[in-house]
Amino acid sequence: MRVLVTGGAGFIGSHLVDQLVGRGDDVCVLDNLSTGRIDNIRHHLGRPRFALVNETILNADVVNRLVEASDIVFHLAAAVGVPYIMEDPLGAISTNVEGTEIVLRAAFRFWRKIVLASSSEVYGKSTKAPLAEDDDRVLGPTTVTRWSYSSSKAIDEHFAYAYAARGLPVVILRFFNVYGPRIHENGYGTVVARFIQQALNGRPLTVHGDGRQTRCFCYVEDTVAGILLAAQTPEAEGHVFNIGSAVEISIHDLARLIKRLTGSSSEIEFVPYRDYYGLHFEDTPRRVPDLRKARRVLGYEPRVPLEQGLERTIEWCRRHNFLLPPSRRAVQVTGS
Repeated sequence: MRVLVTGGAGFIGSHLVDQLVGRGDDVCVLDNLSTGRIDNIRHHLGRPRFALVNETILNADVVNRLVEASDIVFHLAAAVGVPYIMEDPLGAISTNVEGTEIVLRAAFRFWRKIVLASSSEVYGKSTKAPLAEDDDRVLGPTTVTRWSYSSSKAIDEHFAYAYAARGLPVVILRFFNVYGPRIHENGYGTVVARFIQQALNGRPLTVHGDGRQTRCFCYVEDTVAGILLAAQTPEAEGHVFNIGSAVEISIHDLARLIKRLTGSSSEIEFVPYRDYYGLHFEDTPRRVPDLRKARRVLGYEPRVPLEQGLERTIEWCRRHNFLLPPSRRAVQVTGS
């Protein structure tokens, strides 16, 4: 197939590209490398069935040309990571909303199937567990910048549903805290990345709040498996699916687990949210996906246990000199 992957130089996107190239597809990556990294896809450069277009999804002319030349679109390009949203909310909202609408409009114009990456952040600070795809969203006030990311991804989903109502084959996927090789401190896998960096540097592992907030972490290999299942399952079109693991762990326990797996002597420190984000920040105490719909329709089942996935991730970090620059302040984010 001829495949377009927006955000294909990013953490998740590059792993998806590996799978697509490996099965023999012609793959084009559209990525402006603002958060994606050329090192993630360097091993594909120069291959006859791979192309990189270094451009933004806000360039409608380029998007139209690439979508027309493709059989299917995986739309993963987005402003990702709560720190990025907090630093540049205007740019993040524009990328996530305007950019997604441009990609969807092109898919509709040339009638191409599209798999749209969304986020568990859509659920906001709902404490319901597990969270099913049709559950209510619970958000804080618009004065809290953090919720702009949740809102922008929800608008993306509304756009997707609007095009699906006109017949366009669209599948929406909500990712839950993805981690694995190629993680980075400013994007997906942030809390895992930061804890590993701190542990390998012998620095304190900084846990925000009391550490009792829980998340479910999904190894990137399992996330990509869900993406590919969504693309090849006709019954998935017009629907949204949670993609993640349902194994819950507190952030404090995650820090202790990473400390043990790295063999680190680092201390674990508890830091108030306000010390990094200021007074106007809200977090959600619990986020667990309901996977029944994904299992029933897609046949999706995460397979890599957390400890095994962390061991693989730590090994990658060691091999890639994953060290914390002395000037960088410790950051922990548990959204996805």
